[in-house]
Amino acid sequence: MNQNKYLFSSESVTEGHPDKICDQISDAILDECLR
Repeated sequence: MNQNKYLFSSESVTEGHPDKICDQISDAILDECLR
């Protein structure tokens, strides 16, 4: 009954990906707030 179905998910983000840019912006804002 094995139909060789695979589920692949990855949280890695490539350089220039919108999520990575958003992370950099939020990190910068947090750094400024913590000063």
